[in-house]
Amino acid sequence: MGDGWKVGELAKRTGVSVRTLHHYDELGLLVPTRRTGTGHRLYGTKEVRRLQQIRSLQQLGLTLDEVRECLDRKGETVSKVLGRHVIRLRERIRAETELLSRLESLERRIASGDRVVAEEFLQIMERMAMVEAYYTPEQLEQLKRRAEAVGEDRIRAVEREWPELIAAVKREQERGTDPTSDGVLALARRWRDLVREFTGGDAGITKAVSRLHRDNMERDGSSHGMDASVMSYIGEAIAALEAAGEPGLLDEPGSRTA
Repeated sequence: MGDGWKVGELAKRTGVSVRTLHHYDELGLLVPTRRTGTGHRLYGTKEVRRLQQIRSLQQLGLTLDEVRECLDRKGETVSKVLGRHVIRLRERIRAETELLSRLESLERRIASGDRVVAEEFLQIMERMAMVEAYYTPEQLEQLKRRAEAVGEDRIRAVEREWPELIAAVKREQERGTDPTSDGVLALARRWRDLVREFTGGDAGITKAVSRLHRDNMERDGSSHGMDASVMSYIGEAIAALEAAGEPGLLDEPGSRTA
C-alpha cells in the first residue's frame, strides 16, 4: 500500500469504479485527505473504512443522501454499520435459501411427471421479483406478518377501497381543485392511512412501494390507475398535512400529534 491507494488501485481492489469514486468525492461523501506530488487522489485507511461503510449502507437500500445523513450522525460507528449489514445478509441468505428450496421442489415434481399449474410458476416469479427488485428480505417478512395481523377480510376491503380512492383523487385533480382544499385533504388522510396500514408505518417499506409505483409509471405510463400527475397531486396534499403537523407517510406511528 505504501502511503495509500491511488484512485485506480482502490477501484481495482474494491470493484468500485473510478468514476464512482470521483462522484463520491464531488459529493463530499468520500474525500481523500491527501494527494500525491502530481496531484492524484490518495486514499488511506480512514477513507477505506468509510468506503466500506458507504457500500454496506447502499446494500441496505439507502440512497447516497441517506448514506451521508447516516454517516454524519453522531454515534454512528463502523461496528454498527457492519452489524446491520450482517443482519441484512443473513436475512437475504434465508430468503434466497427458501427460494432455492421452492425451485428445487418444483424441478423434482416436473422431472417426475407431476402436473404443475401456472399459478405455482407465477408465485415463484412474484417472489423472485420482490426479492431482487424492491423489498429487502426483512421487509418481505414484515409484510407477511402484517398481512397475517390485518387478516384476509380487511385486505380484500382495502383492495376494493384503493381504486375508489384513486378515482376520487383523479376527479378532483381534473376539476382543478386546490390540493390544499378541505375535500382533497380528507382524501389525502385516507390515502396516508391506507398506506400506513399496509406498511405498518415502516419508512423503508413505504419507500420501496413508492419506487415500485414510480418504476411502473416510467415503464407503462401508469400504476394501479395512477399516473405521475396524480401522484404529484396527492403528494402536495400529503405535504400540506405534514406542514400542518399531522403524521406523514414516513413518520413512525405516534411520532406526531394530529
